[in-house]
Amino acid sequence: MLNISSTIETDEIIMNSKYNYIIVQSVRCNNGVQHGDIHVCPVPGQYPFTPDLFVECPKSMKTDYPVGTKFRIKAKITDKEGGTPFIYSHYSWPFEVIYE
Repeated sequence: MLNISSTIETDEIIMNSKYNYIIVQSVRCNNGVQHGDIHVCPVPGQYPFTPDLFVECPKSMKTDYPVGTKFRIKAKITDKEGGTPFIYSHYSWPFEVIYE
């Protein structure tokens, strides 16, 4: 969950948000809050793309690769009609698997 100061900073960035390439990673979340137990989140160190933001991305990133896989995606921070900010990457866009 975002704290208030983080939300204010994120809201300011949303207004000028353009698509950027970022690195994300699939993780297992057992909180059951949103969309199953495997989520995708940004790796740390990519401000304003912080790991606490939900990522909307191709489902295949969660179903076709093992948990912990890293990907490079084109994405931006947005909100849906004034809702909670999240990171958006269109489901049909290509992504790159990062092999370490």
